[in-house]
Amino acid sequence: MDYGWLSIIPPLLAIILAIATRQVYISLFLGILAGWIILSDWNFFTGLANSIEALVRVFQDPGNTRVIIFCALIGALITLTQRSGGVNGFVEWVQKRNLARTPRSAASLSGIIGFIIFIESSICCLVAGSVSRPLFERLRISREKLAYILDSTSAPKCVLIPLNAWGAYVIGLLEREGLENAIGIFIESIPLNFYAIFVILMVAFIILTFKDFGPMKKAEERARTTGKTIADGAIPMVSDEITSIEPKSGVSYRALNMILPVLAMIIMMPIGLYITGDGNITAGTGSTSVLWSVLLAILVAGALPLMQKIFSFREVFDLTLKGIGGLMPLAIVMTLAFAIGDASRELGTGTYVASIADDFLQPEYIAAIIFVTSAFIAFSTGTSWGVFAIMVPIAIPTALIMDVSVPLSLAAVLGGGVFGDHVSPISDTTLVSSMAAASDHIDHVRTQLPYAMVAAVAATIFFVVFGMILH
Repeated sequence: MDYGWLSIIPPLLAIILAIATRQVYISLFLGILAGWIILSDWNFFTGLANSIEALVRVFQDPGNTRVIIFCALIGALITLTQRSGGVNGFVEWVQKRNLARTPRSAASLSGIIGFIIFIESSICCLVAGSVSRPLFERLRISREKLAYILDSTSAPKCVLIPLNAWGAYVIGLLEREGLENAIGIFIESIPLNFYAIFVILMVAFIILTFKDFGPMKKAEERARTTGKTIADGAIPMVSDEITSIEPKSGVSYRALNMILPVLAMIIMMPIGLYITGDGNITAGTGSTSVLWSVLLAILVAGALPLMQKIFSFREVFDLTLKGIGGLMPLAIVMTLAFAIGDASRELGTGTYVASIADDFLQPEYIAAIIFVTSAFIAFSTGTSWGVFAIMVPIAIPTALIMDVSVPLSLAAVLGGGVFGDHVSPISDTTLVSSMAAASDHIDHVRTQLPYAMVAAVAATIFFVVFGMILH
């Protein structure tokens, strides 16, 4: 059944309510409920029952389940590294070497770490967040700023690299369209992916100059003048039980208690991709590799203080459970986000929006229209990969038929998808960035959006210009 304009109601309702009320859980559930009421022929009780069942069905997808479990397990890594003195030890180690003695150097360190870890967007956020958050707290830099840096150096960067799970996925989609040189087309699209490039350039500018504007400027003024790195009344994506953990009394601070678990997580990621890809790292399963990486990091984080006689086995176990419990709010939000994405797919939200764009396609404006369409779909559904799956089969044949640049059209799809993934309140990457920074999720979205919009407007202009040049 074609639901037409009704298909955009659930995601838009969830996004508007979340921003207006700051109640993410209720807003997401109401969006899910609205979707299933529509799908149930406007029967409220059937829609309610189907909404609950949709939440259960989220866990039928192994990839969804792995992501939700990994989000909860990160809490264990945080508690173990904090309680063992690893976080404090790393902060002292960094400051002794003058690596992050000023706000600008701390922000630069966060951006560099985020940029060099290119294998997977969530791992990028988590590693950079674990290293940077205590530095930002000590130097009075807002958590909103940290979340922005983490978000802007994750998905926008990953989509520009062919040798990771993102590149493998896009290349696979291109091959399905019968393109013989799929890898070559992807590589040609990289310098044309204006949104991703502008986001990276903008975050570099903000880090180096601290010239903020909009809500971010107010957040930075609050942190600098009052020492409050998070706003009064804000609800961080990590519970206070995790963010307030102090090292165990009498423990010597050891940077290795944080560095080794993080290194284990980083190293395990490509190994996991290699194993799950049967020897081909670009064909590996990202969610499985991420889960393995976090489990190994927790094992190392627990084993080190055991060997150092800081913790007993019981203390390691209790801290692990405490950490998992502290990230249950994020696991719940992730479940709701997956469920509303499923409802949007059932309603055909992406297909409907894409079909509307077809009516306005002109050769020189194709890339710009594809970018805006992809951005709107991604913002509404909270998934860039879903947008790629929807828009690549539309954009590539259209480009071939109308004799316009295929790499430019592909770049428009990828850039638009990343825009939505970058700023949507229901995007998993946005959620993980809020969690890694211990920021209020809506504050992160609100402060980041003006920066993302500047990059999006600039990208749209460049897609129009290059559409005329390459036509």
